[in-house]
Amino acid sequence: MSLSLDAPLTLALGDKAAKPLERAFGMVTVGDLVSHYPRRYADPGELTPILELPPGEMVTIVAQIVSSSVRVMRNRSGAMVEVTISDGVGQVNLTFFAKNKQQADWRKGQLEPGRRGIFSGKVGLYRETMQLAHPDYELFDDELEARKRADIRSTRPIPIYPATATVASMTLQKHMERVLPELTDIPDPVPADVRAAEGLLDARTALLHIHRPETKNDIDPAVRTLRMHEAIVLQTALLQQRAFVRMLSATRRPAASGGLLERFDSALPYALTADQQTVGAQVATDLVGDWPMNRLVQGEVGSGKTLVALRAMLQVAESGGQSALIAPTEVLAGQHLRSITKMLGPELAPLVMPTLLTGQMSAPDRRRAALRVASGQALIVVGTHALLGEKTTFADLGLVVVDEQHRFGVEQREALRAKGSSPHALVLTATPIPRTVAMTVFGDLDTSIIRTMPAGRAGIETFVAPLAEHPGWFARVFERAAEEVAQGRQVFVVCAAIDTAAKTAEVGDQPPSPEGSSGPRWGVVQLDEALATHPRIAGLRRAVLHGRMPADEKDAVMQAFARGEIDVLVATTVIEVGVDVPNASTMIILDADRFGVSQLHQLRGRVGRGGVPGLCLLVTEAEEGTLARDRVEAVAATLDGFALAEVDLELRGEGDVLGSTQSGIRSSLKLLRVVKDTALIARARSLAEDILDADPLLDGHPGLQAAIARRVSAEDRAALAKN
Repeated sequence: MSLSLDAPLTLALGDKAAKPLERAFGMVTVGDLVSHYPRRYADPGELTPILELPPGEMVTIVAQIVSSSVRVMRNRSGAMVEVTISDGVGQVNLTFFAKNKQQADWRKGQLEPGRRGIFSGKVGLYRETMQLAHPDYELFDDELEARKRADIRSTRPIPIYPATATVASMTLQKHMERVLPELTDIPDPVPADVRAAEGLLDARTALLHIHRPETKNDIDPAVRTLRMHEAIVLQTALLQQRAFVRMLSATRRPAASGGLLERFDSALPYALTADQQTVGAQVATDLVGDWPMNRLVQGEVGSGKTLVALRAMLQVAESGGQSALIAPTEVLAGQHLRSITKMLGPELAPLVMPTLLTGQMSAPDRRRAALRVASGQALIVVGTHALLGEKTTFADLGLVVVDEQHRFGVEQREALRAKGSSPHALVLTATPIPRTVAMTVFGDLDTSIIRTMPAGRAGIETFVAPLAEHPGWFARVFERAAEEVAQGRQVFVVCAAIDTAAKTAEVGDQPPSPEGSSGPRWGVVQLDEALATHPRIAGLRRAVLHGRMPADEKDAVMQAFARGEIDVLVATTVIEVGVDVPNASTMIILDADRFGVSQLHQLRGRVGRGGVPGLCLLVTEAEEGTLARDRVEAVAATLDGFALAEVDLELRGEGDVLGSTQSGIRSSLKLLRVVKDTALIARARSLAEDILDADPLLDGHPGLQAAIARRVSAEDRAALAKN
């Protein structure tokens, strides 16, 4: 049978084998299967006599099954299959764990006494007896065939695939062995001249060598080739998407002499920073371009991104166009509206009528707001997901501003953009993005960076409170909080969970619990109870804030804190984004090692925003020298969010940094690693630019065209477009 990469797996393997692959990995085609690469390779060692088995080593044995039995577990769910095998001289036990007795009986039925086969696994010790736990195995009726296969296996690296409880690595290995010989010509996504210049293998050889290496020396060239394939396909797709956006016609939105933007600038009580001026000029130019603006603006917390966005909204408003700013939370949306209204002042605000539209508004208020939006009376609209509803319509949506874009799925962003005719798009993020991540995840957007901070900031000092070495410092942390309140200032205290008794963590990128720990020590509930008995904190005005509270209650607490009516706010990361309280001087983060580097930096940015010096105390029980402690120490060492983003990437890996809300190809990197492959990604982008410059439609590059079609589905295309 001849198979193409697009052939259905049901054709290649049959329904019985294909269905588990689809359920476990979403595999539908042969291409999906062969792009499921090994995660590592095991060295099977030589064929080893059982009496000479070395503990801790990988071994391959040809042996006969002597006995097999099923034992139901007493203290935990599931069952265990115990098998004894012999090579005629020695004996060794094999153990297999099963979810239930039915699964165990199936395994026992396979491993019938008398059958011979090859068994590969790591030799372990259990109660001073050697055993192989969950070894890979192949059973044969013919011993000569078994020994021949075993000899081959003993010299070849054994690919170990990402597996699940229902699809084992050995099953995937067998599927690969069945499919690879049947593959017809594999179109190469890389042109021949590039392949030669970069020293890459052809596509067929690379696939064979990554799945069936003869020696270890075959693996690295295959991985490098397929990694470059992935990078070029991804970068070409992103550059194509940018080109598609530039093929759309946009309504030009020029600023007029003496218009809203000029009047706003002249009334500003302070000068724009150099970066605000530069980025503002880029945005202003984009708004009068031939195609829709598609720009990402990165900037530290408090760097003035909202001001840049507001100036863009005023430029759009001059031609009667509306702008929609979508924020991730009700609290942040409300704050944006108040901040924008205040910046506009009493003269300009009535001309553009900033309007809030959220799901928590009363029905009459929401109807009135929706009417102002639909009629075009409201030229600046701020909201949450309510802006995405079918009932929300715009008269002339000219600009979409997405705040903290990583909190929105691509479908939500597209739903808002679809409400206008090719509107301009401005994406804001206070999470600094490393260059390679920006290139890989946002490669179809033009990128601007605001590094300089507005004048008048008092700055922030950050200290680690390492309880592992100094347990007594915990009490001192809250003494310090009381001292700040005594000076008329306010304090944030952030916990990694709402209620540790209920095991309800509320941390977006919370690292796994350290070994021996079941979760965060402090929840909002527990800390608030403890502070109620603290001699210096108990008498202070205190409140709690977390994600399970009703939106109106959360907003009321946040506004009370902003008005100075609360001294100490005990909260989860619900306060991470956008909350602006200039009088807040202190940020205490408990279980700080439970948070990612970028999140700690974001939280720290909530203080030191006015003339009051900021203090951030990172409280941790992580021991010195651990990865968790390194994260915390890295944040204390610098205020540079862009430097921390690179540290974050190194410490955590791109799996977390890319995030799960980025749909399609953006979150499904297979071999490409943005941490290690900086140079390769940059090279791939350059190659993709050269290819598209010479052949925009890829008519002369059928292999690359086919690879993009396979790798970037219609849904992925939509996902790219929605950014």
